Amino acid sequence: MGVDPQLMDWISDYLTGRPQYVGLKDIKSDTVVSSTGAPQGTVLAPLLFTLYTSDFFYNSELSCHIQKYADDTAIVGCIREDREEEYRRLVGDFAAWCHTNHLQLNTSKTKELVIDFGRSRPRPRPVLLEGAEVEAVDFLQIPRAVAGQ
Repeated sequence: MGVDPQLMDWISDYLTGRPQYVGLKDIKSDTVVSSTGAPQGTVLAPLLFTLYTSDFFYNSELSCHIQKYADDTAIVGCIREDREEEYRRLVGDFAAWCHTNHLQLNTSKTKELVIDFGRSRPRPRPVLLEGAEVEAVDFLQIPRAVAGQ
């Protein structure tokens, strides 16, 4: 990817053996040492996510696209006339790419939101990730801190 080797060494050092704890006022948890994942809530997390996912892109002539956030990815598809093959293929390709690149999907936090502007129809068959059904929801709750309330 053309990343400077010294920067790669620095990032590797930063991610290896990180002491972490949770603090609230004068109370502090025990410290644990972690060498996995991107540290949440740091300036480096979006940079690492960008580096991790920069080579996964998708160009659709039809109706699907990928939206990347600081450390999350959304796959958006507009399905017409029950043609959902492209959407399901993109979800599968993304999951396979994550596996190949040693990125772990948190399937327990993954949700599928279906918005149907047409007549009432039965819910589409569930999306599968790593053999598990993705939970279908009727609305997404946005945490208040994120929503700015």
